[in-house]
Amino acid sequence: MTNPEATLTDPTDRDLIARLAFGSMAAQTLRAAIRLGVLELVGDTPRHAAEVAAEAGAEAQPMTRLLRALTGLGLLREVSPDSFSATPAGALLHPERPDSLASFVGMFTEPAIVRAWEHLDDSVRTGEIAFDSVFGTDFFSHLAQDPELSSAFNAAMSQASSETAAALPHAFDFGRFTAVTDVGGGDGTLLAAVLAAHPGLKGVVLDTAEGLAEARNTMARDGLEGRCSLVAGDFFHTVPGGSDLYLVKSVLHDWSDDQAVTILRHCREVLPPGGLVLIVEPVLPEVVDTTADVTDGGITYLSDLNMLVNVGGRERTRADFEEVCRRAGLTLTSVTPLAGAAPFALVEAVAA
Repeated sequence: MTNPEATLTDPTDRDLIARLAFGSMAAQTLRAAIRLGVLELVGDTPRHAAEVAAEAGAEAQPMTRLLRALTGLGLLREVSPDSFSATPAGALLHPERPDSLASFVGMFTEPAIVRAWEHLDDSVRTGEIAFDSVFGTDFFSHLAQDPELSSAFNAAMSQASSETAAALPHAFDFGRFTAVTDVGGGDGTLLAAVLAAHPGLKGVVLDTAEGLAEARNTMARDGLEGRCSLVAGDFFHTVPGGSDLYLVKSVLHDWSDDQAVTILRHCREVLPPGGLVLIVEPVLPEVVDTTADVTDGGITYLSDLNMLVNVGGRERTRADFEEVCRRAGLTLTSVTPLAGAAPFALVEAVAA
């Protein structure tokens, strides 16, 4: 006879499975809060749910339920019955904060991102990009056809770069270079931070016209127009010369190994003697270590699957980076965790 105690499960294991199963619901709860402007309306001072509902154009009882769900998720506090204020984490969803993550959450709960995940099993079976079959085009072409979505994507990427932008200028010796090209640099958030911290450095942001849409405003805001050029182009065709440092942040993971090699090869072709390619991306360990910061609660591995289903890219280990660099005519010389911006690392490569 089977021992009944042998089949008993640890309640914490069941709780883990339940939290994971409800994960998409939690994400859509955040999306609803952003679309309704809940965090702007609640703020740091306790507000009654009925007041929030009235200002949001919503019904009082459903709003109370939403606010309680947000409280359960750790984003609000219910300080007295039906009266709520934001927690420090919840305050990050206020769109007017300089460190806001509202656009980031909005993009990663956007149907254009989420729908392809319904076909993750197909992508695992076939290795094919689910997004392309769902939408009939690739992700970046889809963005180019939808200016509103493209703008939302640019804002999300800017917010996603804010932590790295704060850490990178002080974590790497930019002072030994004269000019840096940010390959796929979007609105220039990262490069602006680097240039602001290193007055002797000049810069170039390379991206598509859609990607550069807000870059001029970024440089004007920080008074960097005279030190930074904006180049609309395609890094699959060419990378502009003239810099001795090529910065490639959160670009390679969007693409397959062959495509990553093409991007890096174009950097190699214009790299002067003594020049460097600096890749800023997560670097996965060879074996998953659930106690290591790199797992970040599994987010980096979920990002890896997101690359699979939506764009066909991948997160990479050191050995993976060494291989794509080798194929591009580069030699990887070091990998250094980026303090203050985990799980990112600085991957340095020079001409082979």
